[in-house]
Order: sequence, then C-alpha cells, then structure tokens
Amino acid sequence: MASGPDGPRSRRDRASDDRARSRRAARRLALASVFEAEFGQRTADAILERHLGTEGDPDVAGLAREIVGNVVLYRDALDARITAAAPQYPVVSLARMDRALLRCGLCEVLHSPATPAPVAIAEWVELARTYSGDPMRRLMNGVLGRVARDQDATRRDTPV
Repeated sequence: MASGPDGPRSRRDRASDDRARSRRAARRLALASVFEAEFGQRTADAILERHLGTEGDPDVAGLAREIVGNVVLYRDALDARITAAAPQYPVVSLARMDRALLRCGLCEVLHSPATPAPVAIAEWVELARTYSGDPMRRLMNGVLGRVARDQDATRRDTPV
C-alpha cells in the first residue's frame, strides 16, 4: 500500500487525489482552448476537441467540455458579471489570458454545481497566479469571491 507523510494512504484518498488531478487537467485544457480562441482562428470547442484527441480520461474531457461550452454559451453574461464585479478593469482592456482566466473561472463558479464555489475559486486563483501573475491572482480572487457571495445571497433571498 502506498504511504504518505502521515502513514498508509487509503484507496479512497488516492481516488480523491486522482479526481483532483483530473479536474485540474480539465481546467487547464479549458483555459488553453478559451485562450487560443481569443486569437480568432478557431472556435474554443474545435480547439478543445483537438486537445482532447490525446486525452484518455473521460472525467477530464467532461469537465473541460462543460467549462468551454458554458463559456461560449454565456460569454456576454460572464463579461457583464466581470464588469459589474470589477468596473475598473474593463473586460475588453484585459490581456487575452486574463480574460480567458476570468471567463473560465466565473463559468465554473456559476455553472458547475458539482464543484463547490470555494474549491473552484481556489483552483482558478492558483491558475491565475501560474499563468498571469500576482495582480491577476488578486483580481481573480476578488471577482470570483464577490460573484459567489452575490449568488449565495440571491439563493438565500429566493423563497423555495
């Protein structure tokens, strides 16, 4: 049995780690596809399918398709949410990578009910730090945090 710094690891722990790695890989593929589509040569969906040609994990493909599909479907609404949350950073003025990061992260927070908002925020903040830098990490954290809080408040205020 494999062991970690705290002793033997259970099969469930390893499965959880594998799932987290798959979801991280899916986010990177989605980000790469949305970013590349910013250059206008191909659609994000077509780019993603090209990337998925070498990906054998159905979990990676599923989440990546969900994020990219929702970014394409809700792009204008996502941009409006970004503008409302951070009016001092107009979406059209952001670097392409920063736009792609915000759109993908916001999309997962709003449209992926299987991912708890704090988990999605933490993952996208880390991707922002990796692919853009500390200023974008802070912007990502602020925008996603504000949108998640607004969404929670809306759910609490809506009668069931």
